[in-house]
Amino acid sequence: MNFTEIKDAVLIGFFLAFMIGPVFFMLIQTSIIKGFRAAFTFDIGVVLGDITFILIAYYGSRSLLEEIKDNPKLFLIGGLILLVYGIITFADKSQKRAIQDETVVLPEKTNYLKLLIKGFLLNFINIGVLAFWLGMIVVIGPTLEMDSTKIFNYFGIVLISYLVTDICKIVLAKQLKKKLTPSVTYKIKRTMGVLLIIFGIFLMVKGFLPNQKLNINTVIEQVEK
Repeated sequence: MNFTEIKDAVLIGFFLAFMIGPVFFMLIQTSIIKGFRAAFTFDIGVVLGDITFILIAYYGSRSLLEEIKDNPKLFLIGGLILLVYGIITFADKSQKRAIQDETVVLPEKTNYLKLLIKGFLLNFINIGVLAFWLGMIVVIGPTLEMDSTKIFNYFGIVLISYLVTDICKIVLAKQLKKKLTPSVTYKIKRTMGVLLIIFGIFLMVKGFLPNQKLNINTVIEQVEK
């Protein structure tokens, strides 16, 4: 992998770490109530859920990835998936609540195995996460020459970047809790939704430009603007 691909993967991992949802809130709450080790254990469970989804998405879309290699217009599928996910994220009002919600308070005794399983399940039951990874794999796979090693290395860096960012969130949990009012979290969630919509639309447009190789760095630059 070249430097640009590594940089892109790191940026995607950082972006994912700030997706507002149940996992985000639970991670911060766990850190505040149970401490660093408990929150880190919970986060490892979340990452295992992501790894499971990536494997399902990759092997489940293998034939589609092969077709995209020869027909760039099929990038429309990946773009459409991300577009729909972005619209759902933008429109969802269920997260308009404070992180201080006491319903997510953990019991006093720390059971690390239960925290690990809880992190895995809380992530795994969100079908939207699978849709996101499927869209990303459909987009990224052909740009990495359909090389399974390159693909898994790329998403490995994404997850490591995600985990490192989460560790920073765990350390800064108390400060984050003070800042994440219901209004702020709602605005962040809607902003993430808009970014995903832009990302999806851009990829769909690229599907009509088969003579230009998709460059994920260009995509990120467009999103950042």
